[in-house]
Amino acid sequence: MKINMKQTALLIALFGVLSFICGVIAENKKPSAGTAVQGKDSIICNYPSNPYVALGYISVVFLILSSVAGYLSISYPYKKRSIPYSALFRTKTMVVFFNIAWLTSGLAVALLLWPTVTEQLHVSKKVHHNLSYDCPTAKTGLIGGGAFVSLDSCLFWLICLMLASNAREDYFDEIEDSSRGESTQVIDMSVRDLSVASNGYQLILSNLHWILITAQGQSFSD
Repeated sequence: MKINMKQTALLIALFGVLSFICGVIAENKKPSAGTAVQGKDSIICNYPSNPYVALGYISVVFLILSSVAGYLSISYPYKKRSIPYSALFRTKTMVVFFNIAWLTSGLAVALLLWPTVTEQLHVSKKVHHNLSYDCPTAKTGLIGGGAFVSLDSCLFWLICLMLASNAREDYFDEIEDSSRGESTQVIDMSVRDLSVASNGYQLILSNLHWILITAQGQSFSD
């Protein structure tokens, strides 16, 4: 199956949007706090059932898929024609956006994982011996912010893909131009070689003609 840039762009966008949607839904479903139940020398925290943790991890998975697809799409040999990294990262714009895409992806992973793991720890550890414990939840706004940063990283990967497309066109245009110049040079050299050979052949014939005339003159004189 042949893959083109439109398909990879749609794949990057799909994973990025799904990561964003899961993160936003998780932020809206997060409970404000758990219910503290007084036990014997302990506090038991009861949290309402919610998909916060599951959606958080799903958002992280889609973010990683979007970033991996973005990275692979840049160097993928479309139409079985690869391009060296030196030509791909020849411009400063490509280098800058490539680094920004990785930074935003890493920041988005951190913002999504931090509250997700924190909430999972809160839910799994329900018994606390601190009688003043108020059964908190993960910090509000982190996973929602991570969702928006995840969407930003997706957009940066799409920008990198467009820059890679321009770099590929320039690279292959230069190769075609250089090959045309070499073929023209070869043709010119061939014509020049034929001209030199023809001139040499005519010179040899003239010398032979002169030698024959000289030899005939000598024979007549004898």
